[in-house]
Amino acid sequence: MYFTVLSLFIFNGWCFASEKPHVILIVADDLGWNDVGFHGSKQIPTPNIDALAYGGIILQNYYTLPVCTPSRSALMTGIHPIHTGMQHNVIYGGEPWGLPLNLKILPQYLKEDGYRTHAVGKWHLGHFRAEYTPTRRGFDSHFGYWTGRQDYYDHSAQEVDTWGYDMRRNMNTSWESFGHYTTDLITNEAKTLIRSHDSETPMFLYVSHLAVHSANPYEFLQAPKEIIKKFDNIKDKNRRIFAAMLWKLDISVGEIVAALDEKGMLHNSIIIFTTDNGGPAAGFNNNAASNWPLRGVKNTLWEGGVRGAACIWSRNLPASKINNDLMHLQDWVPTILAAVNSTSFRENLKLDGHNMWPVLKGEKQSEYDEIVISIDQVRNISALKKGDWKIISGETYDGRWDKWYGPGGRNETYLYNITEIENSSVANAFRHNNISFPPTKMINEIRKNASLSCKSSQKDVPCDLQKEICLFNLKDDPCERVNQAKNQPEILQNLQEVLKKYNPVKPLNKPIDPRSNPKFWNYTWTNWMDYVQ
Repeated sequence: MYFTVLSLFIFNGWCFASEKPHVILIVADDLGWNDVGFHGSKQIPTPNIDALAYGGIILQNYYTLPVCTPSRSALMTGIHPIHTGMQHNVIYGGEPWGLPLNLKILPQYLKEDGYRTHAVGKWHLGHFRAEYTPTRRGFDSHFGYWTGRQDYYDHSAQEVDTWGYDMRRNMNTSWESFGHYTTDLITNEAKTLIRSHDSETPMFLYVSHLAVHSANPYEFLQAPKEIIKKFDNIKDKNRRIFAAMLWKLDISVGEIVAALDEKGMLHNSIIIFTTDNGGPAAGFNNNAASNWPLRGVKNTLWEGGVRGAACIWSRNLPASKINNDLMHLQDWVPTILAAVNSTSFRENLKLDGHNMWPVLKGEKQSEYDEIVISIDQVRNISALKKGDWKIISGETYDGRWDKWYGPGGRNETYLYNITEIENSSVANAFRHNNISFPPTKMINEIRKNASLSCKSSQKDVPCDLQKEICLFNLKDDPCERVNQAKNQPEILQNLQEVLKKYNPVKPLNKPIDPRSNPKFWNYTWTNWMDYVQ
């Protein structure tokens, strides 16, 4: 009898230990460093995102690519886009190219481990042929859109002088989505997938939001009027609407976590929240994000364009921590595969990303010291970070977006409300699962340490990328105000040599195919190359 009970205990313990965790990867589109409260912002409340960050690990030294398609290619493959041809610009709806089919992506790895895989929201990795779309690349289902942006209500994507509807359920056009707010559609689909899921089977849920990306030219920023009214204290109209868009995104995070709780899946989940790139601030891309006090905007190589807001939560990770180790968007593939003990994971996988799971767990120190931020030989720009130093070469937009853009500092418009965070859907879900949540004093301390200051004992030394290569010590000068190129010629030369060792492949970008025009395809964006000769 004793042997039988002990055997069952060991067997059950083994089963529990080998149970694959659910992985929920939530991507915000164009969210700025200063758009979340956990980085010190006092303008737009983000209680659910903040609760997730305070309950888990804030990734303080985390980098992305400067724009959508390159970032998403790295996120899905674990390979830097300079090695896949995805480094230059985005895929426009009428361009006949996509993420190469010979590249294995995250859901394909996870399916080998028995995962059910679902994509909700934005794709933006190619759709000119069906084989490039989500359900042909490892996802069991996809509800969302294939292009880079859309109207939040009519779901059309307008690119220059072409216009077409772009909302899909798998390969079929989802006409019934017309008139419903995109953030709500994405949230409701994610909740439906969670609620209908067999929790005994591991789930990979990729939630790729439209928010807070701008929409079509006729109305760039869109949110429900009743939500916009909540932010009457924000004087700037565009920032006020942006605040409502972000509020809806934050509510979405809370509802997804609550759905995991209700289904009994939260205790065995890994939840990742990340932006895809820096924020389009001060009207760039007709948007109103904030990267304050970082320099620059989306699609520049300044910190404001590539240093991302991100956090991760799991019961198997330390709680309420700030991780200052260098980390990159390309690290998620090996990190997730290691976290779920994937049969596909090997340390010798030919990936650029690093397995950060043991580092996040506190089991080892990171040896990750160097990342290519970007090498775009078409635009003749490049940037690399090694240790505390960053080198930037080549100008973007003729220097028009090289400054520091608020709101920040004196633009703060409300007292940070920790009670709102403690009463958020995320915090309530944590409590319901007996998951520890930091007290007020600790939240204040974490937030203080996750906020950046540009105060420096050194006088600003201007950097003119139109004339010179620039060098910054990001540890002392995270806001890139003091160009050290003349003071540190040896370091500058060393980083130039490091940058030269990387050999980017030729970008895959192609011109727009006029046959892609949605007017030929019932005014929808479609996989047109499957139907033309």
